[in-house]
Amino acid sequence: MTDLTKQQLDDFAQLLQDKRNHLIGEAKRTLDNDMVIPSDERMDEVDQASSEYMQAFSFRLRGRERFLMGKIEKALRKIDEGEYGLCEECDEPISLKRLQARPEAQLCIQCKEAQEKEEAVYADD
Repeated sequence: MTDLTKQQLDDFAQLLQDKRNHLIGEAKRTLDNDMVIPSDERMDEVDQASSEYMQAFSFRLRGRERFLMGKIEKALRKIDEGEYGLCEECDEPISLKRLQARPEAQLCIQCKEAQEKEEAVYADD
């Protein structure tokens, strides 16, 4: 059980839902605008390559946003289950400041730093 009040949990749930809605809106905007090439436009090879690059870039962004969406959904489930705000690694409460900065955080700052150090070791290999 976390030390967060019902009001804090409600505020975090609203913040997470707002983030989710923003991501959905951005994804729809990308599909509606960035992924459509008007049929009356004739593109030379440079324009075609540029367009394909921008589409690939948008898809990469969407991949990151899809990953973030998963974290948001998980955080919302944890609120419903009464487990929100607990580190998944050490089961200690995640600081309020960290949750305010990243409400979808799954790790306390100490465990997150340890994870990043470990990832940096593997990245150097």
